Amino acid sequence: MTPKTYSTYHQRGAEGTLYLADAIDFLKKIRKSTAGVVFLDPPFNIGKDYGNGKTEDRRPHKHYISWLEEVIGESVRILKPGGALYLYHLPSFATQLTGLLNELLQFRHWIAVCMKNTFVRGRRLYPAHYALLYYTKGDPLHFSRPKLSPVKCRRCNSYIKDYGGYRRIIEEKGINLSDVWDDLSPVRHNKRKSRPANELPMELLERVVAISGCANELFVDPFMGGGNGVLAAVGADMRFAACDIVEECCRLVSERIEHLIEEHRRQAWQTQMPIPKEDSLSIS
Repeated sequence: MTPKTYSTYHQRGAEGTLYLADAIDFLKKIRKSTAGVVFLDPPFNIGKDYGNGKTEDRRPHKHYISWLEEVIGESVRILKPGGALYLYHLPSFATQLTGLLNELLQFRHWIAVCMKNTFVRGRRLYPAHYALLYYTKGDPLHFSRPKLSPVKCRRCNSYIKDYGGYRRIIEEKGINLSDVWDDLSPVRHNKRKSRPANELPMELLERVVAISGCANELFVDPFMGGGNGVLAAVGADMRFAACDIVEECCRLVSERIEHLIEEHRRQAWQTQMPIPKEDSLSIS
């Protein structure tokens, strides 16, 4: 599938391009060593319908792993030295990909993202997390350690955890982010989703960008879905290149970007700042 430019933005508040394309064809279009962050949230090969039929998410296991390895290979190719790659997947698949990733990149973290409301299957423990693999191409070019606010009970307004003698420090400086993210979970409720299929919460993508992103660097997302990764990148003043094989996703993300640009214009008007001229949006 030849990548088709869906929409391009060159203006204050958003700079980048959305493509209607297959992930590998899209990645091959990007020049070598140009991306600061590559975020991969591929279909899990469990028969879900993302708008192009359930059979597209049910490949023979060997074919699926081979396809993921090609996606990873192209992602590594486009990463600049020090760039970061994140891969979000089920632990059972993540373990099969770490061998290749360890050969090509520098391991940083296996981040456990909390999984709620699942079921015990067979002779296994209760599955309680998704894997978010974090690798870099050599030493990280950009790294920031976000701070979290201590969590309080919604009823009594007291801290859920006892911080003992560290309470004052925690209140002043916050809590260092660890590699266990139990405050996040995939968005499943229709009122909070931007598309019918499940999607990652905006907070997760904003956290990824906060750790590894930097203004004017290129954020690449070959499985953009509802576009939370793109919007997180835009919020951090990063450039973006993203794609999806489903045209409805491209339309949705394009609308969300246009809305964000309009919000920037409105804020500029409210603060009496010069309002940027409206650039044309090209859709082919």
